[in-house]
Amino acid sequence: MTDHAEQAEPAEPAERRRAKPGAAARPRLASAAPVPGAPELGIPEAGVPETVAPEPAAPRPLGESRRWPRSFADRLTSPLPGVRALARLAREGRLRPPLESLREIPELPFEPGPLPLTGPGETALTWAGHASWVLRTGGLTVLTDPVWARRILGTPARVTPVGVRWEDLPPVDAVVISHNHFDHLDAPTVRRLPTATPVFVPAGLARWFRARGFTRVTELDWWEAAELPGADGPVRFDFVPAHHWSKRTLTDTCRSLWGGWVITAPDGQRVYFAGDTGYGHWFQQIGRRYPGIDVALLPIGAYEPRWMLSGVHTDPEQAVRAHRDLGARVLAPMHWSTFLLSAEPPLEPLHRIRAAWEATGRPREELWDLPVGASRVLE
Repeated sequence: MTDHAEQAEPAEPAERRRAKPGAAARPRLASAAPVPGAPELGIPEAGVPETVAPEPAAPRPLGESRRWPRSFADRLTSPLPGVRALARLAREGRLRPPLESLREIPELPFEPGPLPLTGPGETALTWAGHASWVLRTGGLTVLTDPVWARRILGTPARVTPVGVRWEDLPPVDAVVISHNHFDHLDAPTVRRLPTATPVFVPAGLARWFRARGFTRVTELDWWEAAELPGADGPVRFDFVPAHHWSKRTLTDTCRSLWGGWVITAPDGQRVYFAGDTGYGHWFQQIGRRYPGIDVALLPIGAYEPRWMLSGVHTDPEQAVRAHRDLGARVLAPMHWSTFLLSAEPPLEPLHRIRAAWEATGRPREELWDLPVGASRVLE
């Protein structure tokens, strides 16, 4: 269950180290025009003027063992669903798309192709489906929230195949995980990875990987970073906040953190992977701290009913708004067209993101509404 309603924002983590960022910051691109009808929810960080960008943290050591609080529930920006919410959901029966809309499934875009060749200073992205991307940057191949399984716990089977066959992947140099929900952390897929693969995870999640034999696990708090050597130099991984939550069993609610990743190549090319998130003030703060985001990978699906999911899942219009808050150049939608997790019709996210983007007046080529399996290379 992934519902919350709005509440006051949490305090930032106490532990934060600051120093010069690993890559030179580049000027932010101009913000887009406001999205019609989007809520004004951007809240400046307390005590930090809008024009001031706090310096990113100094990289932490790879693989260090750390102690964390028993719970991260104080980081929630929306309350978890209670008995009344679950009863209303059962009464309304709106957790899956209308039956008549399922005829749209064959129209979902699926165009797998070969992974693009990349050279020094190039960044390429391939959408494998849902929140799984193959990111090639700084000489590294990075997987985000890899889910290659046909079915995940509690959810109907995927409606589009995985966009990249596992056997077609180059050697995986790193994996980043946004949080522990089953549609973002898939144990059968993880078992396919060599246990020496470097893995970057939220605070409190390293134990899960180490119990499965992984030996190079780095867990980070919000606003912390680590670096991994690549063919072109060190690639930086910054863990940033998200409006979401975590749960994998009946007893581990919010026992590990959740968030997104800002991945910066040695030449400064920068990709923001949001993971899973609702809309809120964190996007403006991320944009200030990490200027010059080239591509923002933002979720646009699993948003209906809004009374239940607005706190944890952006709808397409909010994703466009978040892109503007971030000051990013390109928006690449994700978290749709793979698993039918909620009540909107399968193709609705695509229609709405295109309409919301057009309303901003931004260049059409800066919306990368890719079919599952398709790729783009940053120019």
